[in-house]
Amino acid sequence: MNPVIPKSTFEFLSKLNQNNEREWFNENKAWYEQEHAAVIVFADAMLSSMQAHDQLQTESGKKSLMRIYRDTRFSKDKTPYKPRFAGSFSRVKPQLRGGYFFSFKPGETVVGGGFYGPNSDDLKLLRNQIAQDDEPLRKVLNDKAFKSMFGVLKGNQVKTAPKGFDKEHEAIDLLRYKSMYVFREFKDQEVLKESFFDETIKTFLALRPFFDVMTEYLTTDLNGRSIID
Repeated sequence: MNPVIPKSTFEFLSKLNQNNEREWFNENKAWYEQEHAAVIVFADAMLSSMQAHDQLQTESGKKSLMRIYRDTRFSKDKTPYKPRFAGSFSRVKPQLRGGYFFSFKPGETVVGGGFYGPNSDDLKLLRNQIAQDDEPLRKVLNDKAFKSMFGVLKGNQVKTAPKGFDKEHEAIDLLRYKSMYVFREFKDQEVLKESFFDETIKTFLALRPFFDVMTEYLTTDLNGRSIID
């Protein structure tokens, strides 16, 4: 039997969203721990299933989860908690690139992955590779099944053109990206079904063509020679 996201998990997150303050959270800490434990079970099962299909370095479902506590030091939003349970699975680097991501939140659940904050060297190489040959990436992004599941490419972008690239470059729409990822959105009623677990795995597996192209870009030079040991 597949693990499920309990209805009570979304009830807790909805209440937290309405009462996003430390006093309420502390009064309901036991409820939080209960729902957190349920999500850990779900994340452990996702990780175990994906390990049969990919090489992942994330050690456990618990370690995959992000903190619910918000860092408010440099944010205009001073609410202390993020009313969602989210996490990620990292692939073994440097041979494999990309990461899987999930966020369970009432009205805003997404499952997907990509490249959230490539370092400057990776971003430079990625842009050079795309500038030289963007066709492999476009083929994935324009695939009918891929677009049906994920929609359009997401990520932060520069406004005009990155340094060193002509704003009229034929691939400027891709070169502008500073991060690249895709999400599949789920309705609450879909998340709370037993079939949701299978759908998360199906979604993760659908990312592989995207990851394969990006891994090729990031592990070879412009002549196609490997740059990793």
